[in-house]
Amino acid sequence: MMIPFVDLNAQYRSIKHEIDNAINECVLEGNFIRGKAVSDFEDSFSKYIGTEYCLGCGNGTDALEIILLSLGIGPGDEVIVPALSWIATAECVNNNGAEPVFVDINLLNYNIDYKKIENKISKKTKAIIVVHLYGCPADLPEISAIAKKNNLYLIEDCAQAHGADYFGKKIGTYGIASAFSFFPSKNLGAYGDGGAILTNDKNIADKARMISNHGQLSIKHSHKMIGRNSRLDTIQASVLNIKLHYLDEWNKKRISAAQYYISLLKKNERVILPSEITGIKHVYHLFVIRVKNRKIITDKLITNSVSFGIHYPKALPFIDAYSYKNLLLEEFPVASNITDEILSLPVYPEISTEQIDCVCKIILENL
Repeated sequence: MMIPFVDLNAQYRSIKHEIDNAINECVLEGNFIRGKAVSDFEDSFSKYIGTEYCLGCGNGTDALEIILLSLGIGPGDEVIVPALSWIATAECVNNNGAEPVFVDINLLNYNIDYKKIENKISKKTKAIIVVHLYGCPADLPEISAIAKKNNLYLIEDCAQAHGADYFGKKIGTYGIASAFSFFPSKNLGAYGDGGAILTNDKNIADKARMISNHGQLSIKHSHKMIGRNSRLDTIQASVLNIKLHYLDEWNKKRISAAQYYISLLKKNERVILPSEITGIKHVYHLFVIRVKNRKIITDKLITNSVSFGIHYPKALPFIDAYSYKNLLLEEFPVASNITDEILSLPVYPEISTEQIDCVCKIILENL
C-alpha cells in the first residue's frame, strides 16, 4: 500500500469547489497584490488566534526576521533559540546581524528546556524565540516568566502549530509577537509560500507592515524607512480564507489519527511515543516517534512504499552552517542524542485507519 507523507491532493478534492471559485474570483478581479482577500484573511486569522493585529507576509522566515527588525534587534545582540528546530528559527537571527544562542531541549515535548535558558542569558541577550515543535506547545508560563524577569522579548515561532493551545489559550498570544508559516504542508497551508506576523502591539504591527512593503505604510511612494518586499499575495490569501474555516476540523482529525497511532504502537515499549500532556492541545503537524533501530525500520518503510520524514537529522548547533561556533555534543545532550532516533510518520486529516494499520504493522514487525 503506497502511503504518502502528506496528501495535499486529498485535501484539495474535499474543498475543490470553494477553492476553485475563490481563485477564479481573484483572477477575474485582477488585484493580485494587497487585494481585499489579504485584509479579510488578516482580520479572520487575528480573530481566530486572539490578537489585535495580523500582517500577512511572504513566508514564515520573513515573519521572524521582520519581527526582529521591528524590535530593533541586530548586530551585537543575542537571541536564545532551541537546539532542535528548522533552520529558519536560528537563521532569522543571523540574517539580522545578531547571534543565535542555542539551548537544549527537553524530552517531554522536544521544545526548549526552560530550566536551561537562564544559564545562556548574557548582557547581549535581547529575546527568546520559542518554537512549538511538531505542533506541541512549549512550556509557555515558565518561559514567559523568564523573559519578563530578564527584560527580554518573547517571540513565538508558531510555524508548526496552527490552532494549538495551552490550557485553552491559543499559542501565538503569549509573546510580544508571533510568526506563522503557511507552507503548503502546514496544518493551515497555502498553495505556495506565505506567512503572518501577529501581535497586540500597534507600534510593532505598523513597523512590521512598513518593513514588509518597502518602508511604506499606507501612502504609496512614501518610504519612511528601508524595508523589503515580503507580502502575502491575494491568491494565497484567498486560499487561506477558505482553509481557515476547516482548520479546527482538520486538527481534530490529525489528533484522532495520532491517538490511533498511539493505541497501536504503545503495545511495544521500544517505541517512544509523543507525550500526552494535560491541558495541552497538540495539533500534530508531525507525528514523531523514537526508535533505536531507525535504519532497519525506514528501509522496510521504503520497501513497502510508505513515506516518512526525519525532523531533524541534526540538531541546529551541529549543522554545517553553525560549525563556526565549535559547539560540543555534550552541551546539548538531549538534542544531539534523539536526532538518531526520531522518525516522523504520515499524519494528515485524510489518512485512513487502514493506512495507519499498515504503517504500524511494519514498525512493530521490525523493532
